[in-house]
Amino acid sequence: MLKRIGLFLLTNILVITTISIVLNVLGVRPYLEESGINYMSLLIFASVWGMGGAFISLALSKTMAKWTMGVKIINRSSASGELAELVDMVHSLARRANLPKMPEVGVYESPEVNAFATGPSKSNSMVAVSTGLLHNMRRDEVEGVIGHEISHIANGDMVTMTLIQGVVNAFTIFLSRIVAFFVGSLISKDEDGPSFLVQYGLVIVFDIVFSILGSLVTAAFSRAREFRADAGSAKIAGKDRMISALRRLQEAHHIHDSRAASIASLQISSKAGWLALFSTHPPLEDRIKKLQSA
Repeated sequence: MLKRIGLFLLTNILVITTISIVLNVLGVRPYLEESGINYMSLLIFASVWGMGGAFISLALSKTMAKWTMGVKIINRSSASGELAELVDMVHSLARRANLPKMPEVGVYESPEVNAFATGPSKSNSMVAVSTGLLHNMRRDEVEGVIGHEISHIANGDMVTMTLIQGVVNAFTIFLSRIVAFFVGSLISKDEDGPSFLVQYGLVIVFDIVFSILGSLVTAAFSRAREFRADAGSAKIAGKDRMISALRRLQEAHHIHDSRAASIASLQISSKAGWLALFSTHPPLEDRIKKLQSA
């Protein structure tokens, strides 16, 4: 559980912290003037770097997923048996969802029962499933899972979550520098303000703090998108198939692969209390009840 929270937060924090380190080392701080902070310049500065970092991550999403997870793309013309059926299933559901272009289909070695969709657009996407999912789910359950992933693509969830993350990044950069400036001014005994190292350290600290707080917003949006993807799967694959897949996933909750934690699409939310606020996925029980009542 803590690994999943850590990876989720670390991704967001590293984007902001890396930008901060590079810009401070290069001395790029166009928002600072002799009289203090130029708020409009800072807002533009934060928006460009915050949104830019998020969209760079989106552009590299397929490549990074293939590299980190060892995803092997299935060539339909040479595939046979189970893998050929998987490609045909993905393409069939993609056509039902009216995707403009068929997604790439891949498989990766992992005991975890999981799948994910990624890619910068509906016309440039990928669906990948674990060997654990193929070996532990019936065909109808696999279809429910694939329907969920195709719905993420059809709903434009990758772009939506990138926009949300970009806004969160921008506000993190904006607020952290304002707070760091005023805190630095309060604790500094020098008339010229805090030293470069003090100001630099404060910016990094507040980048991390506001990134953690911002992740609560991102996680809340992610949970809402999961419910919508479940509903989409019920529409194109069948409600019973999606419910059956979620129930099967409940049985396999003890199998984990730490590599998949940051991009998994069918994760189980086992967090309780305030930790549940950091979960990117609703509890499986809630997802099943939502489908049953639809």
